[in-house]
Amino acid sequence: MVAWKRQLIVFGGFHESARDYIYYNDVYAFNLDTFTWSKLSPAGTGPTPRSGCQVSVTPQGSIVVYGGYSKQRVKKDVDKGTQHSDMFLLKSEEGREGRWVWTRINPSGAKPTPRSGFSVAVAPNHQTLLFGGVCDEEEEESLEGDFLNDLHFYDATKNRWFEGQIKGPKLEKRKRRRATKAGPEGADQQECAEASAQAPLEVVREVVSEDGTVVTIKQVLAAPGPSEQPQLGEDDSPEEAGGSSVEPCPRSNAMLAVKHSRLYLYGGMFEAGSRQVTLSDLYCLDLHKMDEWTVLVEADPDTQEWLEETDSDEDSDAAEGAEGGEEDEADEEDEEDEDSGEEDGEPQHPLVTPGEQFADYLSRTEQYWVRLAQDGAGPEAKEKRVLKVAHAMARAFFDDSA
Repeated sequence: MVAWKRQLIVFGGFHESARDYIYYNDVYAFNLDTFTWSKLSPAGTGPTPRSGCQVSVTPQGSIVVYGGYSKQRVKKDVDKGTQHSDMFLLKSEEGREGRWVWTRINPSGAKPTPRSGFSVAVAPNHQTLLFGGVCDEEEEESLEGDFLNDLHFYDATKNRWFEGQIKGPKLEKRKRRRATKAGPEGADQQECAEASAQAPLEVVREVVSEDGTVVTIKQVLAAPGPSEQPQLGEDDSPEEAGGSSVEPCPRSNAMLAVKHSRLYLYGGMFEAGSRQVTLSDLYCLDLHKMDEWTVLVEADPDTQEWLEETDSDEDSDAAEGAEGGEEDEADEEDEEDEDSGEEDGEPQHPLVTPGEQFADYLSRTEQYWVRLAQDGAGPEAKEKRVLKVAHAMARAFFDDSA
């Protein structure tokens, strides 16, 4: 959807039910004065049905539709997805109110790679800004997403794509050039010291959800630099600048907004295995300087929200199972449970033997973790799901013990 004059223009999308799905390429307009919908019937050949595409207004008043995603059934229970990278222009015909026409365009420049779920905003110079997204790598019965965090600009006036280069600090390399002139030994010492002082800090945190699934979240933080930095010279090129040490992690469906020439990026999501992880971090980028991302709110792994494709009945069963549990399984406990024991009502998990490898530990205690996962998931949980959770819980306990 995009605002065009006193109307909201809506293009495409999809609807999916339990048995089937359908993608759209129709166009509707919502009048903001009369609060009424109308269906548009543009002339020309428009985009094929799709969702997750870019829709933006050009300075000339036309509407650009770029990219997106669609899928079609190739055989029973097997779908094939398509990442679109084509671009179309939807233009209102002059002097003919309500008449629109589609035109396919082929921009030049550094085009983004095919993707969907990217985020869009309009830059101060009326260029369309594109961030991130996901490129799904599909096989017949598997789907894996490659998440992105790059930045692109589309200039409708020039019909050209530009890659958004983050310049980053240039101080280090200028000092190294000067140090080289002073002497090789001094240069090496100074370069090592500066590289150590300026190296970005990578924070790795592991978060264990209630069912024991472990997700690793990495965040790159800027190392503290000197209190004063000289102004950048005109002879410094972007290549000399190096990359920014702080940047949003790859994600799709982030929220973008531009205010006073600053781009604000909030949240989004990424996948970690079968998990969908939502984000709540906030970044800012000066679109005039394009020097570095600023972290306004850091990601807090402890407050991540876990989204699963489960029925509400399964969720309620899992909650009941986790709260109540079973109290009549004493006769079914094996030696592993007897060895684990209980203290103060808290279950004592099977201990890790010194020097024991995880594969050996899992083989020895797998049935214990399966029963524990089953108690938490409820009787309706699928066996494959229970086994996966059990292995994750065992791995989390093993790593903590190690």
